[in-house]
Amino acid sequence: MTVEVQSSELRARMAGGERVFVLDVREPDEVAAQAFPGAHHIPLGELADRTGELPLDGDIVVVCHLGVRSAVAAEALTRAGWPAESLAGGIAAWSELEEGATG
Repeated sequence: MTVEVQSSELRARMAGGERVFVLDVREPDEVAAQAFPGAHHIPLGELADRTGELPLDGDIVVVCHLGVRSAVAAEALTRAGWPAESLAGGIAAWSELEEGATG
């Protein structure tokens, strides 16, 4: 079962100085159109071959556009031994929260 984190909780953790490794599993064109601040980008299709880029300690929060691919990736990472969570609602929910805060 995938653990989800809400955008507001992730923002609070990051603002509080918690070390969180944000992993963006979207495709390069999606990242180019809307980057996630501070995220490490590995497309979902490449993740199995690039796990050496992931931290061995600390939390991993996986993001995608709507939260579907990130849930798949977080579940696979958790089964493989990484402490991974999926951002609920993806970058779309993150952006909505950001827009609500600014306007």
